[in-house]
Amino acid sequence: MSSAPIESALIEIHNATLYRGSTCVFKNLNLSIGRHEQVAILGPNGAGKTTLLKLINREIYPVAQKNSWVKLLGKATWNVWDLRSQIGIVSDDLQSRYLQTTAGLDVVLSGYLSSIGTHGLLAKRITSAQRKRALSVMIDLGVEAYADVPLSKMSTGQQRRCLLARALVHDPATLILDEPTAGLDLAASFEYIERIRRLVKQGRSIVLVTHHLNEIPPAIRRVILLRQGRIIADGPKDEVLNVENLAAAYDTPLRLQIKDGYYFAYPEEQRAARDATRKT
Repeated sequence: MSSAPIESALIEIHNATLYRGSTCVFKNLNLSIGRHEQVAILGPNGAGKTTLLKLINREIYPVAQKNSWVKLLGKATWNVWDLRSQIGIVSDDLQSRYLQTTAGLDVVLSGYLSSIGTHGLLAKRITSAQRKRALSVMIDLGVEAYADVPLSKMSTGQQRRCLLARALVHDPATLILDEPTAGLDLAASFEYIERIRRLVKQGRSIVLVTHHLNEIPPAIRRVILLRQGRIIADGPKDEVLNVENLAAAYDTPLRLQIKDGYYFAYPEEQRAARDATRKT
């Protein structure tokens, strides 16, 4: 009896050295993320999160060296358009690259072209079926009313949902979300995190890249903690997210609280001051 084939990992990085400009961000990095995992990549600014995202997104490549590789879904080389149909990416950086005159539907349709907008000749490549699908996804995300509205007339949260719809038009199995609540107010942040929870329930894999502990939803099971280009902890969320690891990653003393599956950090001094107040 033949055994079932081993499924390749979503991301497999082996002995990779990565530069941003002249700066070496990662040296001999090893990391593997399975196809069906729910993962958060957490760390302060400068930890290497953006570099890692750009590597996955094929915006940067590792130094060519012996016994070193980066594979996505088991392949070292990809046509970028084919890759977008497998992995959807939403980032604040991507959002900032759109002209503010771009209408919501054009943002979503650009997902089919791996482009920024659908201007000029690009618009002629969009099919009626793709347009119908894009409108359907916008309805699912509650932004159908903004199909003809320019980004400049939307809130940041509405813009972000249009970017999410852009990623979802291909119905990818995996979504990579980079700082998903950046620029959102409290209500919009809560709403967006709830949408992440729904996507997980629908069976999608989520790779969440963030420096905000509290935006990691309970459905995330694994946390990869970065500091200055090194993985300092990687494993089950309840094992990685402790005071010692977080204090080391963010280089600050802190306290930790867990409520309904969410993790919250606050300054150690704040706890001490509160305790002192209670005694008086």
